[in-house]
Amino acid sequence: MSSLWMAPSWGARFRGSIHDHPDFDPGQDAEALYTAMKGFGSDKEAILDLITSRSNRQRQEICQSYKSLYGKDLIADLKYELTGKFERLIVGLMRPLAYCDAKEIKDAISGIGTDEKCLIEILASRTNEQMHQLVAAYKDAYEQDLESDVIGDTSGHFQKMLVVLLQGTREEDDVVSEDLVQQDVQDLYEAGELKWGTDEAQFIYILGNRSKQHLRLVFDEYLKTTGKPIEASIRGELSGDFEKLMLAVVKCVRSTPEYFAERLFKAMKGLGTRDNTLIRIMVTRSELDMLDIREIFRTKYEKSLYSMIKNDTSGEYKKALLKLCGGDDDVATQVVRAPGEGRAVLPASPGPGSTGYPTVVPLKPTMKGTVRPTSDFNPDADAKALRKAMKGLGTDEDTIIDIITHRSNAQRQQIRQTFKSHFGRDLMADLKSEVSGDLARLILGLMMPPAHYDAKQLKKAMEGAGTDEKALIEILATRTNAEIQAISEAYKEDYHKSLEDALSSDTSGHFKRILISLATGNREEGGEDRDQAGEDAQVAAEILEIADTPSGDKTSLETRFMTILCTRSFPHLRRVFQEFIRKTNYDVEHVIKKEMSGDVRDTFVAIVQSVKNKPLFFADKLYKSMKGAGTDEKTLTRIMVSRSEIDLLNIRQEFIEKYDKSLHQAIEGDTSGDFMKALLALCGGED
Repeated sequence: MSSLWMAPSWGARFRGSIHDHPDFDPGQDAEALYTAMKGFGSDKEAILDLITSRSNRQRQEICQSYKSLYGKDLIADLKYELTGKFERLIVGLMRPLAYCDAKEIKDAISGIGTDEKCLIEILASRTNEQMHQLVAAYKDAYEQDLESDVIGDTSGHFQKMLVVLLQGTREEDDVVSEDLVQQDVQDLYEAGELKWGTDEAQFIYILGNRSKQHLRLVFDEYLKTTGKPIEASIRGELSGDFEKLMLAVVKCVRSTPEYFAERLFKAMKGLGTRDNTLIRIMVTRSELDMLDIREIFRTKYEKSLYSMIKNDTSGEYKKALLKLCGGDDDVATQVVRAPGEGRAVLPASPGPGSTGYPTVVPLKPTMKGTVRPTSDFNPDADAKALRKAMKGLGTDEDTIIDIITHRSNAQRQQIRQTFKSHFGRDLMADLKSEVSGDLARLILGLMMPPAHYDAKQLKKAMEGAGTDEKALIEILATRTNAEIQAISEAYKEDYHKSLEDALSSDTSGHFKRILISLATGNREEGGEDRDQAGEDAQVAAEILEIADTPSGDKTSLETRFMTILCTRSFPHLRRVFQEFIRKTNYDVEHVIKKEMSGDVRDTFVAIVQSVKNKPLFFADKLYKSMKGAGTDEKTLTRIMVSRSEIDLLNIRQEFIEKYDKSLHQAIEGDTSGDFMKALLALCGGED
């Protein structure tokens, strides 16, 4: 059984980080390992260096040679010499991969309780061939039937789906029938959305048996037919471990490397590390698709897998994991556009650990709003409908919400003019008298031109006894030059005072200097300057006190650092952040959070996050506005109003990816009444 789960056949596109070692000599390697473990103590460095530099097939040959030369079991000796997480990792590497999976599943279902996440990860992600080898390895290792053991330890629909996956009978034909795709879409829709209750058997049959190519087309058609991604229906119709399993299957159908990138990120995110998950994935994927996992990890989380492992682990355990990772995707030389592609390719750095494969990072994505100009727009009809909704006793809030949330801002301005012409009345004044509370703030905000709305938000942030620094930071750190300049003009027009003077009166110190710099709207708009980016990164390293050789006085450095963040173009700053990582092995955002404090820190972090991924910045703000006991309606309203025509679709996508729930669900769970209806209309759909 030692041949189980080897590297892909020569015809396959190899995307692992571990290769066959050239000039391999199993007898020589066995002797080196014996020497490393002989006597008092062991040479752990030599052990990890050798084992992580050999393929799994070669490790099996080393085990056989070790047995022949010394009459001893190599794995038993390694277990005796090593301890803890490092031992688990090295021993895992020494097992044939199917036996490694078998051991993980055996541990997951042994004793009190079941590790459902482990079962889901393995059984949702393996191919038919890998599944057959796993079943055989389990039988050979434990003299038990895997299916029977899984049935004995699980129940319900979760159990049924696991058993289906264990059969390893997923269709593998890439020829797809369009009629069958349509039929499966209809069957899934009728089994879930259209049915009182859910027909789980249909979900199990289709997701458990159809080919990946077929299912991808089913998912595309399902979205077109229902207006909802299949994941949203699964979340709405299923629950518990069964829901998690089906979502994992969908993720693996869409992209197995992306599924593992997400699992690795979650294993190291927050306090504590889920070492069992980290070890299992690094061992089992290192010869299959680790390069793809690394590529997706860097793109999705804006940090390399290598750097996250480096910051989250220690000792020989860390060194071995980094060897399996195979290279640091944050260390790059230059950015080049792939021909015909909407993304940038960073050539891999030569030298130790280099794979020679390019790292892909996204270029600026296409920004999409949820609110667009309505077709067949009739400002006359809309003005009359709004007048009717507010005339007489009571107010028809549904009509008001429906019209205002489904018109672009330019169309709303036309409605205001038409309303004035027809009825000699100010639409804003009428709306103010008819609606109240959170709904009034939202509706009136939508009726204002964007620059005047932002100007009003800034004015409110500086009114009264205290200052709303978060609102000032959110607006000034994220707006473009054109938007800032329009806001300044609107502020002057509405409040007869310059925005710069208002900020000077209400803030102080470095915070004031930064805000005024942002409020000038003079950020460079060109591309990157590679040489300048290196110098800028050095300034950042020195002011954040992690450079080896500081130069210049601190006051001068502070001014230069502020100038870099407040005036350099976003493309240039992205390059600066990459150079910063290359120089220091740290992410600039994390260092700012650690080394700085107060409003200055918060402003710089907002700028960095906005440069990296503006929709994600707003997704985080929305999540925090609805997290916990109360709701921050002001922040929620401000973002939904100001981003609905710019990038709210992108924000929705980032929200669901990061928080595993849709923005629609969060709004539904945290707001109520007409305010909720209006927010959901702006949200534009459930992901």
